[in-house]
Amino acid sequence: MTEEKIVVVDFGGQYNQLIARRIRQLNVYSEVVPYTVSLEELARKEVRGIIFTGGPNSVYRDSSPKIDPRVFSIGKPILGICYGAQLIAQLLGGKVQPAEKGEYGNTTLYVHPDSRLLKGVEKRTAVFMSHTDFIAQVPKDMAVTSHTDDCPVGSFEDPTKGIYATQFHPEVEHTVEGETILKNFVIDICGCKGNFIKSSFIAEEIQRIREQVKERKVLCALSGGVDSSVTAALLSKAIGKNLTCVFVDHGFLRKDEAKQVKAIFGPDGLFDLNFVAVDAADLFYKKLQGIIDPEQKRKVIGNTFIEVFNTEKKKLGKMDFLAQGTIYPDRIESGLGAAATIKSHHNVGGLPEDIGFKGIIEPLSCLFKDEVREIGLQLGLPKTLVYRQPFPGPGLGIRIIGEVTKEKVKIVQEADAIFREEVKKAGLEYRLSQYFAALSNMQSVGVMGDHRTYDYAVVLRAVETDDFMTARPSRLSHDLLSSVADRIVNEVKGVNRVLFDYTSKPPSTIEWE
Repeated sequence: MTEEKIVVVDFGGQYNQLIARRIRQLNVYSEVVPYTVSLEELARKEVRGIIFTGGPNSVYRDSSPKIDPRVFSIGKPILGICYGAQLIAQLLGGKVQPAEKGEYGNTTLYVHPDSRLLKGVEKRTAVFMSHTDFIAQVPKDMAVTSHTDDCPVGSFEDPTKGIYATQFHPEVEHTVEGETILKNFVIDICGCKGNFIKSSFIAEEIQRIREQVKERKVLCALSGGVDSSVTAALLSKAIGKNLTCVFVDHGFLRKDEAKQVKAIFGPDGLFDLNFVAVDAADLFYKKLQGIIDPEQKRKVIGNTFIEVFNTEKKKLGKMDFLAQGTIYPDRIESGLGAAATIKSHHNVGGLPEDIGFKGIIEPLSCLFKDEVREIGLQLGLPKTLVYRQPFPGPGLGIRIIGEVTKEKVKIVQEADAIFREEVKKAGLEYRLSQYFAALSNMQSVGVMGDHRTYDYAVVLRAVETDDFMTARPSRLSHDLLSSVADRIVNEVKGVNRVLFDYTSKPPSTIEWE
């Protein structure tokens, strides 16, 4: 596929695909492989460099993932990140041990002089740390090239052996000069030319789908969100009328969303699709009755989706494949591969073992949200749809803390609609990556008129991100937030308090559950 590539060896980190994506932004081809990859694969001529990812384990435990130490002798530059840095230290005779104080989030890094990896980086810079172990002693002949107030080894290297390591994560947005660091490794150290041109994703996927499906039928789970809409458009181009899109109204949609989806994808809409709309709200409410645990909630919703799709499949006739708008962050957060489970997405970790189909088609499963949007525009989808606010498959069911009831859904629908209206009035509709209202499970005392109230607190969430693996809270104006809060408490029955979530991802997630 390419004359040069960087191989990212996955040790279970949440950001392994993000590393590959950052490298692709440097116009260098990159791919993620499991830590069980063979030395022969890593030694291939086109491999210009190797990156060890982070991971949730401790390198000094026997059960932690390892790699053959002979990898250091195949003549390829190696960069270890977080766990990957600790693994390099451990394998080459250094010492890694539990830290008395872990580091999480933004940290000030003090850069030492004469580092090839950190060339051009300010002497004092902001980086993102996420570790409970630390490198107490670097291997022989390795030079420590940076530190923090709590971590004596922020990075180390031995240019003569082509070995580099950072305890921090240069791939995430929070590391201010991360792009410079990765460019130093990929371009300067590995010698990549940066002339990789992305091949046509659309053409390749259409061909792959046609070869997989042939003349068989596909049922596409269409929510009306960006991911499932792009999936439907791509499949439509690939297999035409062999595709049937099923839109399930589970009762947890945003205000007027069902009407909007039917208008876009129905018989008089933008696409020539076999479109089926199913009202399954009563079934979903019944299944979720009494359930408050977020993981159980997601799994019940995932199972119920499959139940509905199988019911529709019987009505439609033979359907061989189920297509979904799964994207890469869904897979990572659901704990696929070596990664730790953050939350089970209804269309990944939330699926039952027997889905009732011969297979699943997920053409976007290696893409990030911004890449999906780019594909959507290339497919001719309108900007209003492509840049529509991301909406999780389980809908408001995971924006309600605790049991999901019709009363609570109504509260969130109205509050969320007000928030979106005010954001649009402020001209921020396309600047914010994601914004919504969630319902806490907290009730507090308030006063309206001369009466005491004991009602719910609504939480507003607004973030900015380009990959949805990390995110920073949006700095909304006091006037905007005040207007939203005033409208919600005055117009939405059952709410007497409005809060704003000012937490980045990580340590939080974007959604509340």
